[in-house]
Amino acid sequence: MSNFEKQLEKMRSAKGFIAALDQSGGSTPKALRLYGIEEGAWSNDEEMFKIVHEMRTRIITSPSFTGDRILAAILFENTMDREIAGKPTADYLWDVKQVVPILKVDKGLADEQNGVQLMKPITGLAALLEKAKSKHIFGTKMRSVIKQANEKGVAAIVEQQFAIGRQIVAAGLVPIIEPEVDIHCPDKAKAEALLKAGILDELGRLAPDQRVMLKLTLPEVDNLYSDCIEHSNVVRVVALSGGYSRAEANERLARNHNMVASFSRALAEGLSAQQSDAEFNAMLKDSIESIYAASIT
Repeated sequence: MSNFEKQLEKMRSAKGFIAALDQSGGSTPKALRLYGIEEGAWSNDEEMFKIVHEMRTRIITSPSFTGDRILAAILFENTMDREIAGKPTADYLWDVKQVVPILKVDKGLADEQNGVQLMKPITGLAALLEKAKSKHIFGTKMRSVIKQANEKGVAAIVEQQFAIGRQIVAAGLVPIIEPEVDIHCPDKAKAEALLKAGILDELGRLAPDQRVMLKLTLPEVDNLYSDCIEHSNVVRVVALSGGYSRAEANERLARNHNMVASFSRALAEGLSAQQSDAEFNAMLKDSIESIYAASIT
């Protein structure tokens, strides 16, 4: 089996969850602040990205961060372009940790329209996908956000996600379709029902060999997305924490069978630059164990 086939099999059937380590641009200072590093610690973007890579390296090289519990890690381009322990990050993840490397490809969100935020145009996507393939990336992730249960807006979100998803599939990668429903959406259950209907419609239009993953907000109705999980074109359905605390996200996730975590802030909750390696590793181990337990229900 090729590495891609091994990674596909792992993503389809192994137990575990996805570690989302893909904060970029505007979200990086917030991630560093939560990690105990204030904005005055760097004087330009290059220094900031060096510090965040050190944080991610500390997470990825931690003894508990392995393929036994973690299916994949989502990176952003700057992390993909760097090395860990002398190896390109994606190669370190797979060769050393048996964790599948995934790349965030979106360029952020457009202004809200019809109750949603579509993705900004992804300029240079074809070149980025080619580069990702050359660096042994398995799949991609791209996020848009639903803020209102607006039928027109939700339809636009789903259409955009799958249109770009088909381009990613054609490039030989497996896209994570991520139409997040804001946890503060005033009619969240209705928005999720609209979203599910749109996703199932798009899935029905895929050819048998077009494979996608879905990353969705933990729903108000437990097991809402079971039809998506069972769909033959879907490799995996994963859940974002969306602003819930790790405890609440885990509790909601455990009620949604065969849906696994893809947590970012909830994974890093409690980790600090000021911790000793022993303290840091113990905190991360507890976090990984709790998210794993919620992911295998």
